[in-house]
Amino acid sequence: MDWDKLRIFHAVADAGSLTHAGETLNLSQSAVSRQMRGLEESLNTTLFHRHARGLILTEQGELLFDATRAMIKRLDAATARIKDSEEEVFGELRVTTTIGFGTLWLAPRLARLYQKYPDLKIDLMLEERVLDLPMREADVAIRMKEPSQADLIRKRLMNVSMRLFATPDYIARRGRPERLQDLAQHRLICQNVRSTQVGAAASMVNHLMSHELDSLLTVNNYFGVLQAVLHDLGIGVLPDYVANDFPNLIPLLEEANSGDIPVFLAYPEELRQSKRIGAFRDFVQDEIAIYRKQVKNQNLAAQPD
Repeated sequence: MDWDKLRIFHAVADAGSLTHAGETLNLSQSAVSRQMRGLEESLNTTLFHRHARGLILTEQGELLFDATRAMIKRLDAATARIKDSEEEVFGELRVTTTIGFGTLWLAPRLARLYQKYPDLKIDLMLEERVLDLPMREADVAIRMKEPSQADLIRKRLMNVSMRLFATPDYIARRGRPERLQDLAQHRLICQNVRSTQVGAAASMVNHLMSHELDSLLTVNNYFGVLQAVLHDLGIGVLPDYVANDFPNLIPLLEEANSGDIPVFLAYPEELRQSKRIGAFRDFVQDEIAIYRKQVKNQNLAAQPD
């Protein structure tokens, strides 16, 4: 099968338009159309339904598009490995992690990675959906549970836990809860239990909501929870690592926590030798070492003389 025709077919299927595919490929619309007719004739099938608003894949077209999409991903992986310099770190690195960890912990620290590797291009994909690393939906992942996909190199980075936090101004105005029952006089700010989140965090929220509450604010991500807490709206359920970057937040009720939640870094076996992966892995581990040292120093400073 002619690879040029497959490459053009993939662009057409992805764009849903001969014109847009031609612009991407720097080909005329007539040249793209001619190639598609030739491919359909060679396969003796119809790949597209044509209508005024564009092109829609037939069932046979969907099958071929799935195949070309997998081929493109494998070629991208091979290209990435070939381009990885033995001495330099450059090129695109697609990193996926949760919205909470990505916005509250990872993104604020990326400046130091760019300082060391200015030619690195990070595509940070923040979502709760677990992307398929072997199928190259991303190059490297940081997740709140051990990945179950096969052919992955995985490393446990640290543990986090969910805690209750409030600001000094809020506590001064509304008082500090000394036991779970005291939450009845406060507004709880947390992720909606129906939103995608780590099981331990959802269990903690369900337990807190089983108590009578004065008021409730739910948000679909931890960045929103943090903003609400910082603006003195109530007591929020947040990852314990926010205390490091927001030292004005006061942790409350030691017994109200989710327990340890493991954090894993994972990437495909085929990218074991990637210089970009290695640079990112080492950067994350160095940042965690700095974070642990800061937490240790904070704990020592908080101890009474």
